[in-house]
Amino acid sequence: MHLLGPAEIRGLAAELDVRPTKKLGQNFVHDPNTVRRIVELAGVGPADSVLEVGPGLGSLTLGLLLSGATVSAVEIDPVLARRLPETVAQYAPDAASRLTVLTRDALRLAADELPAPPGVLVANLPYNVAVPVVLHLLAELPSLTRALVMVQTEVADRMAAGPGSRIYGVPSVKIAWYGRARKVAPVPRAVFWPVPNVDSALVSFERAAEPVSSVDRETVFAVVDAAFAQRRKTMRGALASWAGSADRAGAVLRAAGIDPGIRGEQLTVQDFARIAQHAPSV
Repeated sequence: MHLLGPAEIRGLAAELDVRPTKKLGQNFVHDPNTVRRIVELAGVGPADSVLEVGPGLGSLTLGLLLSGATVSAVEIDPVLARRLPETVAQYAPDAASRLTVLTRDALRLAADELPAPPGVLVANLPYNVAVPVVLHLLAELPSLTRALVMVQTEVADRMAAGPGSRIYGVPSVKIAWYGRARKVAPVPRAVFWPVPNVDSALVSFERAAEPVSSVDRETVFAVVDAAFAQRRKTMRGALASWAGSADRAGAVLRAAGIDPGIRGEQLTVQDFARIAQHAPSV
């Protein structure tokens, strides 16, 4: 099996008349060693059913198939989606039967569209949709137990941030609802074509049990959104609209064992779940 290098990537792009667009966040990996490293860090093998979002020209797809995994690739660009099976048939004919390609927006992907429940997410995600895509897939696909995603470094930092950090916020808490995210490695700009003007990093994720089973996710996420909408405010002030008034917010916080004078960036996902448990009835 042959992985794609710079010449193959440029050749495919020229053949398809593909001009990478900022709108779709298209930066194609053309370094085989980076692909091998991603596959190794993702820990995928013959027993794994992998969901790949944004396969592009197929660099990472080939690497995942090389591991023996079964791959469902979701690509929003119809030109790239049509070409991907041909690329795999050309460079990895023995693996072609283990690839399914769906021309879809990953933000609208439904579980029943996939041939089998995937256990692992591996993807190179555009920075502007990285967090929404990851959160949607974790909610829609409970079968996903782990992930390795390549995102802009600043996004990686926010995804993996813990309470008390300056960059801890909505993405950090919502991802923590599903499990643990860690920033594991930087990715040099030079491995992409075209070369991006931002740095990238790999983030790993492992699913864990939801923090509190007796409260629904939407209620918790509403509290999180309110808490960080105005970061300078204390929780008593930040939750005033959500609770109906600052006084009611204070009462909810005290009932949950939370200091009303604290700010959202100091709270864990478990704290937010406790607040949601005491949500005022409408």
